[in-house]
Amino acid sequence: MAMITTSDGTNIFYKDWGLKDAQPVMFHHGWPLSGDDWDTQMLFFLSQGYRVIAHDRRGHGRSDQTDTGNEMDTYAADVAAIVKALDLRDVIHIGHSTGGGEVARYAAQAEPGRVAKAVLIGAVPPVMVRSDQNPDGIPMEVFDGFREALARNRAQFYKGIPNGPFYGFNREGAEVSQGLIDNWWRQGMAGGAKAHYDCIKAFSETDFTADLEAITVPVLFLHGEDDQIVPIENSAYKAVKLVRDGTLKIYPGLSHGLFATHPEIVNADLLAFVRS
Repeated sequence: MAMITTSDGTNIFYKDWGLKDAQPVMFHHGWPLSGDDWDTQMLFFLSQGYRVIAHDRRGHGRSDQTDTGNEMDTYAADVAAIVKALDLRDVIHIGHSTGGGEVARYAAQAEPGRVAKAVLIGAVPPVMVRSDQNPDGIPMEVFDGFREALARNRAQFYKGIPNGPFYGFNREGAEVSQGLIDNWWRQGMAGGAKAHYDCIKAFSETDFTADLEAITVPVLFLHGEDDQIVPIENSAYKAVKLVRDGTLKIYPGLSHGLFATHPEIVNADLLAFVRS
């Protein structure tokens, strides 16, 4: 398996497909999944002549199940370590949900020439949790409930999320894919419970406002109008106003996991942005 070892000794797994002199597209997965969540997009962009890379965030998938460093600064530093080890330049970074926050934090501080464009899909920035500064955010009790459910019975908790709100399979008339549900559970259970527990704080409480304001490259926001995990009103609508060069595309009726349920639509929009 392909691994890089970070400065604190953590082994990070990654996949790297395609010609090494082709423009790289790097994918950043959501909680509590792995780089496998991007297989459809990786195969698509590979067929279009791009070099495609996806890593398993520390504590997730095949990377080390760390009990420390499960926060955004370290996640971004891990990305920088992969980019440096592979000497990636002019990279298109595509992040989903928590991975969108990771992209924002990394892109805001990346070395010149490393980042060409960024895409945030159903992403958590600018900040999810409710506070005095973010009064229309999601109540902390919701995230406390996540932590309680994970600690009590992680396996069962990870059954309910993809069966219900993640892909919108709880909506009347939804076309349910058992394969997507099973694959979500498989990826989630491959990671570490402590890292996943800590990551709930990372994705819900991190404020990415300054990161978004610091990004100088074009940013595309893709968001499902019926996202039940990261509601669009508290995320993309706000985030696009904070970047210097941002575009928002909204998908009526689509869910948080829209790139998995509707890859033929999302992949085409991603390719158009990458080529623009």
